[in-house]
Amino acid sequence: MICCKMKRLSFLLSTLGLVIMVGTTAFAAPNCVVGSVQQVEGLATIIRQGREISARVGSELHEKDMLQTGPEGSIGVVLNDDTVLSLGPRSALVIDEFVFAPERGRFSIIVKMLKGTAAYLSGLISKLSPGSARFETPSASIGIRGTRFLVKVKDT
Repeated sequence: MICCKMKRLSFLLSTLGLVIMVGTTAFAAPNCVVGSVQQVEGLATIIRQGREISARVGSELHEKDMLQTGPEGSIGVVLNDDTVLSLGPRSALVIDEFVFAPERGRFSIIVKMLKGTAAYLSGLISKLSPGSARFETPSASIGIRGTRFLVKVKDT
């Protein structure tokens, strides 16, 4: 009887461990697509894990990707929650964090503007969970409560 209970307990613990491991892996999917490039003019690149990728219409975007534009470049992207970002010439921006999981009630978007100009049009994250959206610059952090804004960060 005790042996049977021990086997059952051991099975339950190993199953629970597997569920936790699979659940953690699903949450921490660093290569998960968070959006895509919709428009590119001139030179625009995506820096992903130290690799430079030429941005093209349809290119997938991942969390931690850096978007960069050249002297005559611009890029327009749409994230999975319908957030729209447009970068002007000589700009750099990082999609630092992006979580859009309405079925679990989890929302977060953190964008870091490093230099240049950007236009932002908020998507569902800002509407469903206003405190979960943030736009950071080298000198300020903007909590996004509205629907759109323009930002310019001088190159230092």
